[in-house]
Amino acid sequence: MSMAISKEEVERVAKLARLLVSEEEKDVLARQLSSILTYVGKLNELNTEGVEPLSHVIDIKNVFREDRVRESLSQDLALSNAPEKRDGFFRVPKIIE
Repeated sequence: MSMAISKEEVERVAKLARLLVSEEEKDVLARQLSSILTYVGKLNELNTEGVEPLSHVIDIKNVFREDRVRESLSQDLALSNAPEKRDGFFRVPKIIE
């Protein structure tokens, strides 16, 4: 089953996408898009009866760890490598007027 895309269809899609496409590119794109649609048409021939849809091909499990309260850095240690600090905070350049 061949799904041929015409040069005019390529021009229409390019116009909708606001793309400038040369005459040479239109011919290439028409062939490439036709090839893609033919492949998709071939996939549609597959019998998928009884096959459950997947979001991933492998099982994915929640990889988040449980939240646990634990010791963290002290303020002094966190600020120890800061290039600039003031009043117990990191000092950064002002970016909003």
